Amino acid sequence: MSTVNGAPASQSEIGTLMTAMGRKAVAASQTLALAGTPQKNAALRAAAAAIRNRRSEILAANAQDLRAARERQLGAALLDRLELNDKRVEAMAKGLEEVVALPDPIGTVAAQWTRPNGLEISRVRVPLGVIGIIYESRPNVTADAGALCLKSGNAVILRGGSEAERSNRAIHTCLVDGLVAAGLPAEAIQLVPTTDRQAVGCMLAGMTDFIDVIVPRGGKSLVARVQQEARVPVIGHLEGNCHVYVDGGADLGMARAIVLNAKLRRTGICGAAETLLVDRACAATHLAPIVKELLDAGCEVRGDAAVQAVDARVKPASEDDWYTEYLDSIIAARVVDGVAGAVAHIVKYGSAHTESIVTGDKVAAERFLSEVDSAIVLWNASTQFADGGEFGMGAEIGISTDRFHARGPVGVEQLTSYKYVVRGNGQTRAV
Repeated sequence: MSTVNGAPASQSEIGTLMTAMGRKAVAASQTLALAGTPQKNAALRAAAAAIRNRRSEILAANAQDLRAARERQLGAALLDRLELNDKRVEAMAKGLEEVVALPDPIGTVAAQWTRPNGLEISRVRVPLGVIGIIYESRPNVTADAGALCLKSGNAVILRGGSEAERSNRAIHTCLVDGLVAAGLPAEAIQLVPTTDRQAVGCMLAGMTDFIDVIVPRGGKSLVARVQQEARVPVIGHLEGNCHVYVDGGADLGMARAIVLNAKLRRTGICGAAETLLVDRACAATHLAPIVKELLDAGCEVRGDAAVQAVDARVKPASEDDWYTEYLDSIIAARVVDGVAGAVAHIVKYGSAHTESIVTGDKVAAERFLSEVDSAIVLWNASTQFADGGEFGMGAEIGISTDRFHARGPVGVEQLTSYKYVVRGNGQTRAV
């Protein structure tokens, strides 16, 4: 039988629970939409303080989650995303304080003009309303998502994965502490108290009267389900099959550093490089050193014939490897014919997430940046910079590969819509 907060619950009870959460979220969103910047910032500061004060409780809860995950023999990448330590807890608190420092988008005027008839028209940023966020593994998403939704004036319903259930509850408690301390409704940030999959189904198709947009953050199967079943708009990406292209004009030392960082700094994040492309023009000098450094660092390399020829440890790449988001210490590698070859490969196999070119040739770089239609394109920088915090946007909910509404890091501004405010002095429209 399903449970809610550890107590048995029937399917109908879960449906009733989710409906009640939706109603509370709508009511809270109406309050948040009118809340001033000082009040929202006060809640975020109080939540950051609560995270620091409750650090031992958060780490104890996370330790329980990690033990359960190891007993279930979950993979190393998932364990890395799940694990919290003193540094990561402090990073969550600092993340909330960074959101405090961000400009409040609500009420800002994006554009304004006056018509010949004297009507003054403004386009003004407003909250989306109620956001549903479904995510896996990473408990820090609880803090990041709650903070971003609060700052952008949105109520949020969070549904984390079962593997991080205890950690999410501990962090959510801190967010509620912040809301209450600032005089805002506790229901502005709600955490679904059950891991039953019916709750996800309710959010996707049964709460259209309450939820305005869904944001999935997790594996390919989760995001695919959300995009298939959701009856409200979705902001999300299916996967991060990211590429680093080493051009013939690349400095070898820079290329080695960028490739190693892009692949191995953290293998389990969506901005990790999954495919290495090397220009045939520099393969004789650049390919072997880069491949050797990856292999020596413990990364499995799966390559085409040219890559296999430079090191006996390279395994042959299959066609599926070019499409794969490994989220592990594995990279696919091949030699291509210049920028045109790199772009052609990315167009065919990429997921429109993040791609990087390493080169000293400005013409080649600008061509790559222009022709690659991904959410983020970089020149002489690691793909691991695909992060809202690194963009100066504070925390982020995720990287969107959509081509409408939000693309790239989803921060406070991307969690807003707009309305048109028209001011007149008695104008009427002619027949």
